[in-house]
Amino acid sequence: MKRSFDAIVIGSGQAGPALAVRLASAGLHTAFIEREHYGGTCVNDGCTPTKTMVASARVAHLARRAADFGVRLGGAVSVDMAAVMARKNAVVAQSVAGLKQWLEGTAGLEIVWGHARFVSPGAVQVGDDVLEAPKIFINTGGRPVVPEWPGLADVSHLTNRSIMSLATLPEHLLVVGGSYIGLEFAQMFRRFGSRVTVLEYGDRIIAREDDEVSSAVQTLLEAEGVAFELGSRDVSVTKVGEGMRLAFTSGRAAREVSGSHLLFAVGRRPNTDDLGLDQAGVTTDERGYIVVDDELRSNVPGIWALGDVNGRGAFTHTAYNDHEIVAANLLDGQARRVSDRIPAYALFTDPPLARIGASEREVRASGRPARVGVMPMKRVARARERGETQGFMRVLVDGQTDHILGATLLCIEADEIIHSLLDVMAAGAPYTVIQRCMHIHPTVSELIPTLLGSLKPLD
Repeated sequence: MKRSFDAIVIGSGQAGPALAVRLASAGLHTAFIEREHYGGTCVNDGCTPTKTMVASARVAHLARRAADFGVRLGGAVSVDMAAVMARKNAVVAQSVAGLKQWLEGTAGLEIVWGHARFVSPGAVQVGDDVLEAPKIFINTGGRPVVPEWPGLADVSHLTNRSIMSLATLPEHLLVVGGSYIGLEFAQMFRRFGSRVTVLEYGDRIIAREDDEVSSAVQTLLEAEGVAFELGSRDVSVTKVGEGMRLAFTSGRAAREVSGSHLLFAVGRRPNTDDLGLDQAGVTTDERGYIVVDDELRSNVPGIWALGDVNGRGAFTHTAYNDHEIVAANLLDGQARRVSDRIPAYALFTDPPLARIGASEREVRASGRPARVGVMPMKRVARARERGETQGFMRVLVDGQTDHILGATLLCIEADEIIHSLLDVMAAGAPYTVIQRCMHIHPTVSELIPTLLGSLKPLD
């Protein structure tokens, strides 16, 4: 049966629900298609559940450090994984229920369950129905990549999705991938009580960061007992009892490591291969991402791509911002572009790493005159008071315009503090605006003006 709509939104990640509600509220009869569950990766398998588990892991970590604060506990700290997962599930369920109520209570928005495939540039098929609309928005997200290693077919393995269902604590978790997802799980499960080893193909972890940032994050994780195997190549897997053994080379040396559980965190691929994009003529790049312009339009008029499928950002906040850009351009008469936004993201280890704008390596490569301010957290009273002095704060400033070029904060509450710098960047204001601002004592943020007052030329 053919059915006509003013707009179709495919996928309920962070861009989809908000955009669908905006379209329906603007008077467009909108179909909202989802094949699995409300909320996409972030709510079900990403940010919401992992940060809930990170919170449990932090409590366990602080409990073990209780004596450092003059607090005595009655015995050894243990973690009930079933209870941790139950708490995580409850938080996720609350978020999903909120989305369900919002979407299903929106007038003019029709929920359609099933897998959507294009049959033409202006129509998709879901089950036996063909839905037509002059405006179609793709927000189908991505999924974990699993490498094709010799022997892997004989061994059970985990991804960021399946590890969320563990009811027992791994004895020894092998994490493949030393980047953002892998490191969060590595610290989390080490704090729960697992032995953890991270295998990374590259010669250092989180390779997009400056060398000293990678080193600092590795050092703080090693201090908690996480082991690293860098430069791990030519990996093969052998089943050993209920666990597995990984054989690999590092440099010219042959290495082995055995574990009880194997987690892959080596990247994600877009969910575009089963959408029938060829039937619509939508162009994808060599990695499967839908090619979009600065306003998130595909090469086919009337088709947009938002979130993880467009390769223009791999975060919840970039996906949500995609919806804001599209809605502003279509409904509000504005002219917003992807290129206007400042790169911003965080690694939610403890302490977190927060990054905005350019890295020091990128600033140096640009050849522009710049100044830099660096402050170790040992100089920050709030960090000393809380007994969490790992890391540093670093800000880069244009030597001619006094505008902030970028910042790297590896410290307690970095994921919150970073926004004071981000907002000044977005306002196009010089760093002196925040340097001269009086901040509250005792906080971490109060040292940002002091940091900016110590700028020196970037050698």
